[in-house]
Amino acid sequence: MTRVGIIMGSTSDWETMRHAAEMLDTLGVAHETRVVSAHRTPDRLYDYATSAASRGLKVIVAGAGGAAHLPGMAAAMTHLPVLGVPVESKALKGMDSLLSIAQMPGGIPVGTLAIGKAGAINAGLLAAAILATADPALEERLVVWRAAQTEGVAETPE
Repeated sequence: MTRVGIIMGSTSDWETMRHAAEMLDTLGVAHETRVVSAHRTPDRLYDYATSAASRGLKVIVAGAGGAAHLPGMAAAMTHLPVLGVPVESKALKGMDSLLSIAQMPGGIPVGTLAIGKAGAINAGLLAAAILATADPALEERLVVWRAAQTEGVAETPE
């Protein structure tokens, strides 16, 4: 069953958002990916967000650049947790995206991650951690992944 929806404002955002998908693949979490623009395809966004829970999704990861309205608009239309990934923009290097996602009004939360690749990776990890609270097998996979990460850190720079 697909449990995480990864949405992005345009196909160019895939270069960033693929890292969330790859992390979920690594942890064995079923997910789907869609291009859902808040500005250019508002009906698609509405249909996606309002049907997400009934389709079995448990978490939405939304990546957007520039004005970055996608995560907040999705969050306004679903009770599911929405994790926002600011995609780096050309004009302001992603600061515009970050502030647009982070500055949601009280009552419509969006968990905001770092700009770019690191944020997408962490969004995948955070989505998995949310799901792991009710999935012991996923919890174990997440614990093993984190232990391997820790073991992979060298003690000396050489």
